[in-house]
Amino acid sequence: MTDPKPLNWTATPGIGYDVIRRGDGGMTLTFTDLSEATMAHWHEFALDHLLGMDRRTRNLYDLRAVKDIPEKAIRMAVDANSDPSARNIRVAVVVADEHVAEGIRKVAALAETGLASAMKIFTDINEAEAWLARPLDQIP
Repeated sequence: MTDPKPLNWTATPGIGYDVIRRGDGGMTLTFTDLSEATMAHWHEFALDHLLGMDRRTRNLYDLRAVKDIPEKAIRMAVDANSDPSARNIRVAVVVADEHVAEGIRKVAALAETGLASAMKIFTDINEAEAWLARPLDQIP
């Protein structure tokens, strides 16, 4: 097995998310807020991570602690996940409830560009992990 790509992330005061490397080589990103500062930091981190993307990977975005997800945050995520480098990524997004999930789906559906990554929204973290665990050649 190849060594995982370096994470190149460190906690920054005032930023409302944390990142850890998953055992499968992907990342788990856990958000506590979606402030302008958090989203700007995440967007830069996400785009930097797409540089040199050379293998299929799985990422989990845990947004269960965030009760309100602004449209701007969703559009930033759609932008990052529309990058052609994201085509090898499977992304599971876990939110607090179905109401939040539906809001994300509506905004993402209005996006001008399609997602390059395979992305699915969940309200149950166990279902998200099961979907991520499927063989990567079974995308979506």
